Amino acid sequence: MVPGSNPGICRYYQPGDIIFGSIGSQSIILSSPKAFDQQPPQTLSEESIVVTKNYQHTLALVFAINEINENPKILPNVTLGFHMYDIYSSAAFTYHATMKLLSTRDRFIPNYKCDFQDNLISVIGGLHSETSHHIANVLSIYKIPQMVPNDSIQFLGILQLLIHFKWIWIGFIADDNEKVEMFLQHMLPLLSQSGICLAFVETCLQNLSFDDENGDIIKKGVELFDRVMSITANALVCYGEADSIIFLRWVLYLPEVEYTTQMPRGIVWILTAQIEFKTLSYQRDWDIQAFHGAISFSIHSNEVQGFREFLQGRNPSSTTDDGFIRDFWGQAFGCVFPSSALDDVVGDICTGDESLENLPGPIFEMSMTGHSYCIYNAVYAVAHALHMLSSTSKHRTMAEGERKKLQRNQPWQVHNFLKQGLFNNSAGDVVSFDQNRVLVAGFDIVNWVTFPNKSFVRVKVGNIHLKAPSEDQAISIKEDAIVWHRCFNETHPISVCTDSCFPGYSKKKKEGEPFCCYDCFPCPEERISDKNDMAECFQYQEDHYPSKDKKTCIPKLVTFLSYEEPLGISLATAALSCSLITALVLGIFAKHYDTPIVKANNRSLSYILLISLLFCFLSALLFIGRPEKVMCLLRQTAFAIIFSVAVSCMLAKTLTVVLAFMATKPGSRVRKWVGRKLSTSVVISCSFIQTAICITWLAISPPFPNVGKHSMPNEIVLECNEGSSTMFFCALGYMGFLALASFTVAFHARKLPDSFNEAKFITFSMLGFCSVWFSFVPTYLSSKGKYTVAVQIFSILASSSGVMGCIFSPKCYVIVIKPHLNKRELLISKNFK
Repeated sequence: MVPGSNPGICRYYQPGDIIFGSIGSQSIILSSPKAFDQQPPQTLSEESIVVTKNYQHTLALVFAINEINENPKILPNVTLGFHMYDIYSSAAFTYHATMKLLSTRDRFIPNYKCDFQDNLISVIGGLHSETSHHIANVLSIYKIPQMVPNDSIQFLGILQLLIHFKWIWIGFIADDNEKVEMFLQHMLPLLSQSGICLAFVETCLQNLSFDDENGDIIKKGVELFDRVMSITANALVCYGEADSIIFLRWVLYLPEVEYTTQMPRGIVWILTAQIEFKTLSYQRDWDIQAFHGAISFSIHSNEVQGFREFLQGRNPSSTTDDGFIRDFWGQAFGCVFPSSALDDVVGDICTGDESLENLPGPIFEMSMTGHSYCIYNAVYAVAHALHMLSSTSKHRTMAEGERKKLQRNQPWQVHNFLKQGLFNNSAGDVVSFDQNRVLVAGFDIVNWVTFPNKSFVRVKVGNIHLKAPSEDQAISIKEDAIVWHRCFNETHPISVCTDSCFPGYSKKKKEGEPFCCYDCFPCPEERISDKNDMAECFQYQEDHYPSKDKKTCIPKLVTFLSYEEPLGISLATAALSCSLITALVLGIFAKHYDTPIVKANNRSLSYILLISLLFCFLSALLFIGRPEKVMCLLRQTAFAIIFSVAVSCMLAKTLTVVLAFMATKPGSRVRKWVGRKLSTSVVISCSFIQTAICITWLAISPPFPNVGKHSMPNEIVLECNEGSSTMFFCALGYMGFLALASFTVAFHARKLPDSFNEAKFITFSMLGFCSVWFSFVPTYLSSKGKYTVAVQIFSILASSSGVMGCIFSPKCYVIVIKPHLNKRELLISKNFK
């Protein structure tokens, strides 16, 4: 099993007779099925530096072997043991140790075995991917292949994490260029599709020696620190190995030794599952608050029953078969063991009674980490594979001959059983592998909470599900459980290149900048944006209008000039009132039809004029209410014809007065034109022309109900479309022509005797009529919606009232108020004395 470049996915070599593993700078050997006693490894030199956190991985291996040896149901009559080699994180030592596994015991003769032999079955590789690759280069020759790591699940988790928190402006740091290329190859297209871009990409120079005489390591470290702290991205993905945190801690320590003037700031560190929170002995007093609130991925792990008690029982006094414990103990507790070879002991004396539980997390953890959990499951997986292989024999209890038979099995035989492995470990988790011999296990999402005393705790705040129905459901996070860095004031951090463009604005990319960097521009007219960071403002529907801030579409109010609103009520009341007055005048004239003032200027024309004015006032009611088809057909045509009749009566009255006075002159030939025939002909002919215009209008392009969505910005206007605007203005123009003709004739006849002459009143009435309708045209064209209708109603009422007032109010005054003046003698004497 190789928790190398991706410890979250356990990878197995082809099984053999020995399991070999590299833990940090330590190598571990597990032999099977030949029974070996536990052999202490070679003691580390006094100058070596132990990564104390890695010691738990060794103990997880020992704990798993002890459990298997004590369980008679797994491998009865077989005792597992182990040897350990140190590879010193060196490729040469790694190859050497791997070749020793393939040699005769205690003799380095590759490809040649004699005497007492060990047959390699399976290998546990090192924590570093490079170490695992070196091992695979040798083992693959002997058909003990190593599976290629599968980082796709972890990459998917990183992507979904960034999407969940809307971190679209991120930094990326990797251990080496190979990891940078791998990450960019797999992730860059996915990041771009999700609207996420990289603020910077850096490489941690772990391969540089800390003993660099030229100071390159300091220079590179300062450059990395300044780059990280000066960038605006608050989220930083770190893709590294198990010991990468050691180098990062050194980089973050540079300001304390005044190598840089750049001030540190809070960052959300997003760490891959390979990275463990560990420290070297000289770093134990360094502040770890920079990693407060970090989020890391970890292979799914659980608390293994009995493991904590197993750790609590480890101490230099009671553990005599552990060659690592004294070196671990001394560096973990910062003490030394007295030696007879040394007279003076510098430093605190190790008593052996120190408690592992008092060590801070970066030094040692009592809970089984994801790496150790993976090693624990790896040992059990191989043991169960061997158990299934042994079960294929005829006798379940193996004698010495069967034990030798099992030892002679080829690696791929055990490997086939390994692929079928499915068992429950002591922690209650199901351990299984897919067809590619990759451990089927998800990831835990862990929040690091640090404390001033240099300790920390891991808080599980979510996980990645392998069998989620869709990618966007692959991750679940308890956001309320996350503790963020203190500089974010315990609130959800934001990591963007540019502040969000709020609704009502759209993004515009900045030239020469990544696509995450943009400017915000307000939406143009007739366009809105209803979400943050929209690339473009969009056109709203026709039956909606934008709010003032261009954020939302508001449904337009459907309007028309109705009887239920004040304007409609006022106009309808005015129309009915004028109609009632006209009817009253008509009644007065009918009652006093035989009086001189009624007979003057053609009594019949007066009646026709009053009736047409009555219908003029009533025609205004056709313009009020919801437009219907019949109403639209009638309103303009009825108005045009009725008004033409009224104006024609005015013209006929004026012509009658003029011709009457001309006929009184001796020898006048005009006398034959005076009479009812003339007035009737004028009214009929003038009205007929207007009627012909209206019929042509209805035949060519009649008015129809229309829904006006664009005439008013915030309203949908129900209106009557005039059909042909040309015909509408022809009808209106003809009516104006009649009014001008009446005005002209009346103006010339204004000085004729009053008893027979209405010319003065007709002049004033036509002057008012023309003024109203001449001002109507520009007002009508400039008004919108229901106010267009209101303008026409007002013009109808105003012009009709002007005619009514000018022509009939003087006569009604005489008839009703001054009846004694309504005598022929008085009228004649008044005008001809």
